[in-house]
Amino acid sequence: MGVKEKISELHERMLSEMASAENRQTLEEIRVHMLGKKGELTALLRSMGQLAPEERPAAGQLINEAREKFTGMIEKRAAEIKVRERELALERETLDVTQPVEKPLIGSKHPINRVMDEMVECFTGLGFEVLEGPEVELDHYNFELMNIPKNHPARDAQDTFYVDDNIVLRTHTSPMQARAMLTRKPPIRVICPGRVYRADEVDATHSPVFHQMEGLVIDKDVNMADLRGTLNAFAERIYGKGITTRFRPSFFPFTEPSTEVDLTCSACHGAGCRICKGTGWIEVLGGGMVNPKVLEMCGIDSSVYSGFAFGIGLERIAMLRYGIKDMRLMYEGDVRFLGQFR
Repeated sequence: MGVKEKISELHERMLSEMASAENRQTLEEIRVHMLGKKGELTALLRSMGQLAPEERPAAGQLINEAREKFTGMIEKRAAEIKVRERELALERETLDVTQPVEKPLIGSKHPINRVMDEMVECFTGLGFEVLEGPEVELDHYNFELMNIPKNHPARDAQDTFYVDDNIVLRTHTSPMQARAMLTRKPPIRVICPGRVYRADEVDATHSPVFHQMEGLVIDKDVNMADLRGTLNAFAERIYGKGITTRFRPSFFPFTEPSTEVDLTCSACHGAGCRICKGTGWIEVLGGGMVNPKVLEMCGIDSSVYSGFAFGIGLERIAMLRYGIKDMRLMYEGDVRFLGQFR
């Protein structure tokens, strides 16, 4: 049998074998059998020594053309098999999206986190920046830069957890206000949310660990009207239209003048009810104008700049917002309680 006839026979056999090849492994076996070092086309090439010298060039050309053709046939079939394998894999992985399934149990956002997120959204919408800082704080930032020097009676009122004489668990998030004033130039407009610590008895309205959000604005010509306008915007955002503020004189070492801030009772809208004890108001937060001594200690010229600060207890806001009577419910992790906020 001549070279041309042998190549034709190998071509027909390859067509038959590749037609039945269903995977790339089988196709690779066909390639090795035909084109490998010990393959039939390679053996045909080696047998050219038996041909007459004048026949060898034509035979070699035929064998090389056959090798290129067979290689192309295998590559084409390999691509077809790859596409088919991909289609089969997709068929196996197909999901019936119309099939009813049991819905997974999804957790709910904690009421404190709900309130915090909403308050952050409210104040960032008013141009405030969010700052966070360490919960284990230096006495210098927690007290001294807030105009509360050592032996000041206000330190007793804070019921502080001391790590040592100079390190405390922060009693408020005001240290971040001090850090902001020390590292930034006015205008400054920041809120500082976070966990704080005070040595307090645990009951329905008190906890040694709770959450605060404090705000600070430093700029030229800032006054109490700016503070009230900011807190009115906050009150309406959290409790709805018609909720406003009432200021009552108070004292805080880091603000002068200082004020306790009441909000219109969101339950009765000022008419008087059991929740507000008939007054129409509920005490919610404290604030005031930043004490000039605090500004000077933080390197800000109090003759040029003024500012206001406020502090809000997040648990207090959450309890009023959701009608929670006992603060301890928010810390116990009872899924029956938390499930109500899903």
